[in-house]
Amino acid sequence: MLPISKENLKNAMAAQGVTDMCRATIRQCVNVAKTLEKTTGEPFVHLELGIPGLDACKVGVEAQLRAIESGVASVYPPAAGIPELKENGAKFVKAYTGIDLNPRGVIPTVGAMQACYNLLLECSQLACGRRAVLYLDPGFPSHYIQAKVLGLEVRSFDLGDYRGEKLRLKLEQMLSDGKVCAMVYSNPNNPSWMCLSEEELRIIGEMCTRYDVVALEDMAYMCMDFRRNEPHQPTVARYTDNWVMMISASKIFSYAGERIAVVAISDALYGRKYSALEERYGLATFGDNFAMTYLYVNISGASHSAQIALSAMFRAAAEGIYDFVAEIRRYAERAHRVKEIFLRHGFHLVYDKDIDADVSDGFFFTIGYNGLTGGELQQKLMRCGISAISLASSRSRREGVRICVALLKKEEDYSLLDDRLSLFSKKLCNCVF
Repeated sequence: MLPISKENLKNAMAAQGVTDMCRATIRQCVNVAKTLEKTTGEPFVHLELGIPGLDACKVGVEAQLRAIESGVASVYPPAAGIPELKENGAKFVKAYTGIDLNPRGVIPTVGAMQACYNLLLECSQLACGRRAVLYLDPGFPSHYIQAKVLGLEVRSFDLGDYRGEKLRLKLEQMLSDGKVCAMVYSNPNNPSWMCLSEEELRIIGEMCTRYDVVALEDMAYMCMDFRRNEPHQPTVARYTDNWVMMISASKIFSYAGERIAVVAISDALYGRKYSALEERYGLATFGDNFAMTYLYVNISGASHSAQIALSAMFRAAAEGIYDFVAEIRRYAERAHRVKEIFLRHGFHLVYDKDIDADVSDGFFFTIGYNGLTGGELQQKLMRCGISAISLASSRSRREGVRICVALLKKEEDYSLLDDRLSLFSKKLCNCVF
C-alpha cells in the first residue's frame, strides 16, 4: 500500500546496510527499492540505474556470436587489443570527433569504469608528489570512490557555478600548486547533462598543457547533445596533447552486458616517456605501460569476443552503416516527456542551463522540489514507489535528485510515474519526513 510507511522504508534500508539514503550508492538504492517491492507488492518506477533502455546493437551481437562459434573463446586476446579493434576504433574516433589517432592508442578495457581506475593509477605514478585528482562536479559517483580506493587526494568544484570564462580562473586556483595529475569529467555530464562548450574545452586544454595535467574525458554519452547539428562530438583533444578519451559501448551501442570499452590515447601522450615509470616498471612510455603493465596485471585483456563485437560496431558506425545517434535519440524523446510530468507536478530543474541555453534533453536530468533537501526528496519519492539517487552522491552542491529515463519504455510507465507523482503532491510534498 502506498505511500510506504517510514518504518517500512527504515527496515528496507537496514536490510541493505544503508544508514543514509542520501549517501547510498546507486546499487544500494536499487536494492532498497527492490526490497520494498517485495514487502509491499507495489512495482517501483526505477529512475536510478543508468542502464541502457534499448536493444543491444545487432551488428555487435552477430559479430560476437560468429566469433564465439569460430573458437575465439579458447584463445587469449592481446592485452593491447586485437588489430581490427584498434584500426576500427581509430576510424570511429576520426568519424565522430574529427581527431586523427594512431590505432596503437586504441586499447580495450572492461568498461569505462575499469579504464578510469587504471588511468588514475598510472597518472598518479608519473611524478613524485602529484597524487591529486580534479573532478568537475557533479559526476558519476563511482569515479570518486576509485580515487579513495587508490588513496588519492580528491579536489573538485561544481561546474555549474563556473561556466564560460569563470572556468579559467577556477582551474588556475585548483591546479596552480602542481599537485594535480589528472582531471576527470563527463561530457555530456552525468548527472546534470550540462555540455561543455568549445571555449570551455579550449580553457581545459590550455590549463592541462600549462600544468601538465592529463584530461580523462568520459565519453559514455558521446553525441547525445541532441541540440547540435555539427557532426563531431566536442572534445578537449582539439586543444591539448594531454588527453585520453574513454569510449564505452554500454550506452551508445546498448552493449552494457559485455563490459567493453576503449581508451583512445593521444599520439603525443602515448609515446611520452616518464622516468618514474621506467624506474618502477622498466617501461618508460605512457601508452605501453597502460596496456602492458596496468591493464595486463588487472585484467589480462578484455574479452576476445567482446572486442570483436565492438570492432564491428565501430566499423559500422564509422562507415555509416549503423546510425547509433539516431537510435539513442529516443532518450531525448523520453526525457522530454518525463520532464513535462515532473514540472506539471510542481518540481523544478536543478541544472537547467548550459550557460545561456536550456540544458539538452538526454539520458539524465536533475529535479528538485521547493523546501526539500535532496535526501528528503529522495526518501519521499521512495515512499511513493519512485527510486532515484540524490545529487549529494554525485558531489553536487545543489539539492535534488538525478532522473534516468532509460527504462521508461511503455506508455504504462509514464502513466505510473504520473500517478505516483500525484500521490506525492497530495500526501507527502508538504509533510515532515
